[in-house]
Amino acid sequence: MPQGIRLAVVGITGAVGQEIIRVLEQRDFPVSELIALADPREAGSKVQFKGESITVEAAEEKAFRRAEVALFAVGNDISLMLAPLAQKAGCLVIDNSYAFRLRDGVPLVVPEVNPEDIAAHQGIIANPNCSTIIMAVAINPIYRAAGIKRLVVSTYQAVSGAGINGLRELEQQSRDYLEGRDGTPEVFAHPIPFNLIPHIDIFVDEDYTREEMKMVWETRKIFHAPDMLIAPTCVRVPVFRSHSESINIETERPLSVAAARELLKSAEGIVLQDDPAQNQYPMPRYTSDKDEVFVGRLRRDLSVDNGIAMWVAADQIRKGAATNAIQIAERVVADNLF
Repeated sequence: MPQGIRLAVVGITGAVGQEIIRVLEQRDFPVSELIALADPREAGSKVQFKGESITVEAAEEKAFRRAEVALFAVGNDISLMLAPLAQKAGCLVIDNSYAFRLRDGVPLVVPEVNPEDIAAHQGIIANPNCSTIIMAVAINPIYRAAGIKRLVVSTYQAVSGAGINGLRELEQQSRDYLEGRDGTPEVFAHPIPFNLIPHIDIFVDEDYTREEMKMVWETRKIFHAPDMLIAPTCVRVPVFRSHSESINIETERPLSVAAARELLKSAEGIVLQDDPAQNQYPMPRYTSDKDEVFVGRLRRDLSVDNGIAMWVAADQIRKGAATNAIQIAERVVADNLF
């Protein structure tokens, strides 16, 4: 990698923005100048990067003229407003929001799966939804070996997927419940402690939620497989951090469980944790704060001829957001794809 690039982080004071800072430091990403950008109301505040205090600036067009790459960790509306300004200023945008994921001409990238798509960017690269990223990494070795006809996936998504307020609501309402008080849900549709809520984002066509349909639309785009059949159910669970997924795969060609296990064992970005006799399988408590996708409970799906079932867990703030975006940026820098 070169000596360093001028890197902007938009939304640097938020949960994902702060995680981006941590991951940049841990992966020793080559930064010659870090440009810390956030809401104008936060301009003048400070963030720490590699022992240095950086002053936060307002996220506006003139700031992007100093940057070569910008990592966006903001909501859809802000991305829609600011990303074209960065693009116009000649700054490559890697965006974590949903705003550009399904647009033609915008690569939707998981580096372990489709890094070649990065080169086709026109100034914006989209980071997929966290649950989509986790599933894409886990199924990719099987897809490459045997094709995938159909996926049935159920997600068990941590409250941190709803941001800092989701974390606070689980903590406070858990105290309230144990002390005999009724808490009023604000972030979620129902109380989250000791509960499961099969409702993330709004309901759209045919009573699927948008979170569920993101997994359909985005997975098809990432794998360039518009006919892949995907049946998702997304559930919010009372876990602080790290999403889990139950995935049933119907392959196009026969693939034994033993062969799938060998493929997963050597796959980039995957930790195979599959020893049920010793109670070894992925769990959110132990995959938090890690960059890999953990895969286990590998077994034959008894309901179809070419079926494999698996259980997956990964940190959705890291691999599902910050780390994936930084891995894209690493590829951009390494291959000079500005």
